[in-house]
Amino acid sequence: MRAMLGVARASRKLPMTDTHDSPPAPLWLRLIALVYDLLIVVAIMLVANMIGLALTGGHLLDEHQHLQAWWFPFFEAACVGGYFVASWRRGGQTVGMRPWRLRVVSADGATVPTARLLLRLATAALPLLALGLSPAIGLRDAALAMLAIWAAWFAVALVDPRRRALHDLVAGTEVRRTG
Repeated sequence: MRAMLGVARASRKLPMTDTHDSPPAPLWLRLIALVYDLLIVVAIMLVANMIGLALTGGHLLDEHQHLQAWWFPFFEAACVGGYFVASWRRGGQTVGMRPWRLRVVSADGATVPTARLLLRLATAALPLLALGLSPAIGLRDAALAMLAIWAAWFAVALVDPRRRALHDLVAGTEVRRTG
């Protein structure tokens, strides 16, 4: 009886689809997965802010709302970046990619080395630098510039035959459907 239960349990596990033969993920599906991941990023940033406040005795900002802890933006970036790289490294998927069965892989379908994942992350995060223009052009216009750059980054996937965005082209990665 136990052997039969073991077989029944094993048969419920979905086999891992070979990502080398999987189709590239459509852009719209990647963007939906990104919305899911943005919820995780907000949670990570909330925890990072709690840690930052605890480490500075509640004084991350001064009375003029200027950041007092020079290290804090780097800490936040490391926390958020760590989530993406660790997720991609561990199974090729972030939390947002799992329900849609998307996976980040190399062009040959293999697991991506950490150095290339870091390159992918850095390239994908480059549009955030547009926020540095906010003192000169205002926060609204800097945020719009950042969104326009990201739109251009992802628009590349509309013309690429393997649906790779700019950060995928730079890092030699692809996002494929696994099921």
